[in-house]
Amino acid sequence: MSSLPTTSHWGAFRVRPRPAGGVLVEPHPEDPAPSPLLAGVAGSLDHRTRVRRPAVREGWLRGGPGTGAGRGREPFVEVSWERALDLVAGELARVKREFGPQAVFGGSYGWASAGRFHHAQSQLHRFLALFGGYTASRNSYSLGTSLVLLPRVVGDAEAVLRAASSWPTIVRHTRLLVAFGGVPAKNVYVTPGGVTRHTTPGFLAQLADAGTEVALVSPLRDDLPDGPATDWLPIAPGTDTALMLALTHTLVAEDLHDRAFLARCTSGWPVLERYLDGRADGTPKDADWAAPICGLAAERIRALARRMAATRTLVTVTWSLQRARYGEQPVWAALALACALGQLGLPGGGFGHGYGSMGDVGDTGPALRLPFLPQPANPVEEFIPCARIADLLLHPGEEYRYDGTTRRYPDVRLVHWAGGNPFHHHQDLGRLRRAFARPETVVVHEPHWTATARHADIVLPATTPLEREDFGGGRRDTHLIAMHRAAAPVGEARDDHAILAALAERLGFAPEFTEGRSPRQWLEHLYGQWAGRLRADGAGDPPPFDRFWADGEWRLPEQAAERTLFAEFRADPERHPLATPSGRIELHSPAIAALGLPDCPGHPAWLDPPERLGTPAARRHPLLLVANQPATRLHSQLDVGAASLAAKVAGREAVELHPADAAERSIADGDLVRIFNDRGACLAGARLSDRLRPGVVRLPTGAWFDPVPGTEPPLCAHGNPNALTADLPSSQLSQGCTGQHALVQLERWTGGEPPPVTVRHPPALLRDTETDTDTETAGGTSTAPAPPTTPVQSTAPTPVQPTAPAPAPSPEAAR
Repeated sequence: MSSLPTTSHWGAFRVRPRPAGGVLVEPHPEDPAPSPLLAGVAGSLDHRTRVRRPAVREGWLRGGPGTGAGRGREPFVEVSWERALDLVAGELARVKREFGPQAVFGGSYGWASAGRFHHAQSQLHRFLALFGGYTASRNSYSLGTSLVLLPRVVGDAEAVLRAASSWPTIVRHTRLLVAFGGVPAKNVYVTPGGVTRHTTPGFLAQLADAGTEVALVSPLRDDLPDGPATDWLPIAPGTDTALMLALTHTLVAEDLHDRAFLARCTSGWPVLERYLDGRADGTPKDADWAAPICGLAAERIRALARRMAATRTLVTVTWSLQRARYGEQPVWAALALACALGQLGLPGGGFGHGYGSMGDVGDTGPALRLPFLPQPANPVEEFIPCARIADLLLHPGEEYRYDGTTRRYPDVRLVHWAGGNPFHHHQDLGRLRRAFARPETVVVHEPHWTATARHADIVLPATTPLEREDFGGGRRDTHLIAMHRAAAPVGEARDDHAILAALAERLGFAPEFTEGRSPRQWLEHLYGQWAGRLRADGAGDPPPFDRFWADGEWRLPEQAAERTLFAEFRADPERHPLATPSGRIELHSPAIAALGLPDCPGHPAWLDPPERLGTPAARRHPLLLVANQPATRLHSQLDVGAASLAAKVAGREAVELHPADAAERSIADGDLVRIFNDRGACLAGARLSDRLRPGVVRLPTGAWFDPVPGTEPPLCAHGNPNALTADLPSSQLSQGCTGQHALVQLERWTGGEPPPVTVRHPPALLRDTETDTDTETAGGTSTAPAPPTTPVQSTAPTPVQPTAPAPAPSPEAAR
């Protein structure tokens, strides 16, 4: 059989169904650097962890809503689709009637599918808005801090994040790249919606030929691939702001700063200058001050500042730096450093945010909005910053501050989640477990038995992108890709649209939700609208839908000449002011200062994080954990795929530590270790490396959370670092996530036989004796009326007959 086109967040590829079952994955023929994550696709498609039938937690089925203490601990009862949908519809109707629509939290995140139609977040939010509204979330775990800060400082976050100097411009013009957090190659394979041609690895390789030097400011040497001429500054984690302030101080003290640019293009420089030279607080922020904080020699700091002033320099900050306590400060301080150099708006100079954090930052593809599912307005005004989910559930009615406002957490009674895994994204998973025990009902759409599914009451099996039709493309992508169905749905799985359409029918608004269209008709409709807009704007002439679908892709129109926000502003700040109160870059923000926030003053400042090396807190937990993004999966997706499984050590996630730290603890490469602090603990396999700073350990996120029963605080048998991270906001300005760093201790496991990893198998499943799950076909809908809202009682469920365990996944490697 010929291969079928599709795409994913980690890139476009081709799928060839195999006669014996499963699929063979082939990279897109035009991709110069296919993602290694493709190796995980085939094995995860029909893995034994797939949710094959609707399932209800036994305690909820017996006791009804409000029995959340058993979440994550009790078995599930498999039921028919009819019964599951009746239960969910009844609960939505009851909660809305008794508590109002704001008592429903529309929990979702945008990484479930690269498809433009079967985008789980869009489908769920459309459904809940038409239902009457829901409490929403705002911003993201990746950028929750910067998305609030940048509009106040430069007027437009997107212009900074999406319209910075392209990689070709950097290769041509940048002579020194000062990369705070590096440019991690593992992250550039991923873009929301997908990318057809991964070009960043090639441009990184060209830096050496272009003579561009890179100053890598990171505790991890692997935050920049080998190749470019690199000066590695192994900074102590969480101290980048101190280094940036010291570099800026050196520029001023040695009269290397651009006074004219600061006067013409910035606002508030005199206030920041008083802070830098110590007139404001008696402490000059010079290199001698910063050296012991950062763990770098003072003369090395001064030498770097002089190099930056002597050549075309681009200062970049990865998104990881703002995922920490006081995460506003490194972004703001880096911008101030770039302003002092005076190169903002010059080709290949100035400031960038996110190079190496996502595949589209610095890409040259067209900045073109692709087709999307229309979203009705949400009648409910309540929302939370997305990283405050545990606070929402634990502290209803409590006030909190956000972006200059005072808000109050609504009283959520029902959580409806589709397309995300908060037990991956969120911090302090022991606290999140307590939070998830509070709602009366938790409904989750999931393809796999993740920790989020195991902490739900009603689990509805959802298809994966390979089991449905869609089209996809990412930001700055070069192609719109037709996503052909390559495999039949596993078990009784249905797509999110079909699930929500059946619920909407029960609740009385199916015509508004579906608009009378099937999924294929939706694809044709959305494509036709989009193509018409392109033609009307003179931006392109897409082919008819049938031809596009048969061809499998359409190459998008090429981008016009590169233009950035800062280039126009630099040329004429009066004619092209920024959307800030001053019309300039705000190095001091009177508006932020007026908020009086102790954790976010009115200008970039050094605020000592509570967990860093060398502080009193490090006496008991002397290692600094860096919980960064994994190289072998997308967040927690594909953790049961071949690439992720091959990287495990001792059957667990691998923790990287310096040989000196290992020797101090009598740890050898490959040993099973326990990582712990007061919030929790996890087991991991030791991997020794001298490519990270001593005192630092690296444990990537995304290993499926596997708490050992009876342990409190939790012990994760699999190696999820969020058993250790703190659930605290970056500041009261942004309420962003702070999951990047945590102080820990590490020891070799000496507790005898270690607890097994159980998350690669489904939970205990029981058969419901009231209904026959074999009488329905996947994809069907019901016209049955909503069930009564009294708690559902079940006859005693009987155990499901065990089946032979599925073989370990062995997907074909991407070719």
